[in-house]
Amino acid sequence: MPDTRTYTGTRARVEDYFDRTATKTWERLTSDAPVSKVRETVRKGRDRMRAQMLSCLPADLSGLRVLDAGCGAGQMVQELAARGAEVVAVDISPSLVEIARQRLDPSLRDQVTFAAGDMLDEAHGRFDHVVAMDSLIYYNGEDIGRAMARLAPRVSGNVVFTVAPRTPFLLAFWGAGKVFPRADRSPIMIPHAPKRLAQHVSGSGSLREVGRITSGFYISTCLELTPHAQAPDTALQVAAE
Repeated sequence: MPDTRTYTGTRARVEDYFDRTATKTWERLTSDAPVSKVRETVRKGRDRMRAQMLSCLPADLSGLRVLDAGCGAGQMVQELAARGAEVVAVDISPSLVEIARQRLDPSLRDQVTFAAGDMLDEAHGRFDHVVAMDSLIYYNGEDIGRAMARLAPRVSGNVVFTVAPRTPFLLAFWGAGKVFPRADRSPIMIPHAPKRLAQHVSGSGSLREVGRITSGFYISTCLELTPHAQAPDTALQVAAE
């Protein structure tokens, strides 16, 4: 059994969940197909979060190389490529990567490279920007700090990512998951306070809280890391919680 306290162990569990259990669910959620009222709130929340993350990047990405770290079914990929970016789209789930590949507008295919595997792999190269939507939500602060330490030196612009906020609802949900584990349940999101998370990523850059999106059962906080080489000063710049 993998050690789920490590990045590698958590990654293995997430991979197993998305390829064994959740592919069809995410394929439907990220389409125009009818879904339940609860999932509709999640769909709308994810749409709002994607727009918020994109607002942190230049409107014109022509000639820029962008990593979509945890591309899922490809909605962010489509929008990045439409802005002119050269996109490297990586996801731990080969099934979701294939869905993203099939959904991509044929006119944009030359701009996108798809890969199944570790989004942190140095073999993916250097980037102008990185976006990681809901792909770090299962990791603890130490692992996120290590992830940023691997990404930041290869990024000339910013890293925009999301985490689950430390709200009473999510803390209760997290606690219930720890008390009542099930072999077939989804990986449990780990809530984070931005100010505390800033301590874990302080070696990589300056952290800014962009904003929080709440839509029914979808609750997520957008953060922006500016690597030290690009930041005007390296003080942590986290908005009030």
